[in-house]
Amino acid sequence: MMATITVNVKQVNDATSEGTARDHKVLIDRPAAKNGYDAGAMGGELLLMALGGCFMSNLLAAIRARDEVNISAISVDVVGTKEDTPDHFSAVELQISAAYDDPAQMEKLVTIAERGCLVANTLRNAVSLSFTIRPAVGTPHA
Repeated sequence: MMATITVNVKQVNDATSEGTARDHKVLIDRPAAKNGYDAGAMGGELLLMALGGCFMSNLLAAIRARDEVNISAISVDVVGTKEDTPDHFSAVELQISAAYDDPAQMEKLVTIAERGCLVANTLRNAVSLSFTIRPAVGTPHA
C-alpha cells in the first residue's frame, strides 16, 4: 500500500488562505502590490521553503545520527529562477552555508540529505535542481 500525505488549504478571506498539516498552520497570501494583504508567504515562496526545510531536516538528522561531527551554524538559501508564461521556476539552487571542519564529511552529509529529501526528489525531474555548499562567514573554510 502506498503512503499518502494530505494537507488542507482553506480560504480565510478574499486573498488569504490557511494551510494545515497535522497541527501546524501557515498563512498563504500575496503582497499588497499583487492585490493581497501580505499576511503570509506566496505559494512559490512556500515551495522554496518546503524544499529548504525538507533538506535541512534530513541534513540535521544525518548529523545527529553520527558521532564526532562538527558542523554548526547551518543556513540554507533557496534561490528559484522564475520564468514567465506560464509562471514557473526553471531552476532552483540550495546554497548551504555552515561552519565545518571536514569538507569531505560535509559533502557526504549534504548528499545523504539531498537523497532523502522528499521535496527534492519530487522536483528533481521538474526543474534543474542543484545544491552548493559555502562555509559560514568567519569560519576556516570561508
